[in-house]
Amino acid sequence: MKVYIAGKITNNPGYVEQFQEAEKYLLGQGHVVMSPAVLPAGFAHHEYMKICFSMIDVCEGVYFLGNWHDSAGAKMEYEYAKANRKTLTFQ
Repeated sequence: MKVYIAGKITNNPGYVEQFQEAEKYLLGQGHVVMSPAVLPAGFAHHEYMKICFSMIDVCEGVYFLGNWHDSAGAKMEYEYAKANRKTLTFQ
């Protein structure tokens, strides 16, 4: 399954490692992984969200890191994924 990772990035100095750890886990489960942690700096929040929604669109599921409740963007991704009937899994 193609899976998008959702979690807290803004004001989270450890996000790169957290997303990499989740990616490693999901790859080990046989999934293809899309991660917003690889996006470059320099875009506005609403621009990142457009990109992330597009990433979710091509995935069957979304994997939510444990800190997703602390992220406005991840909460938006949750609502978007739920509305688009994606498989939702949680760390």
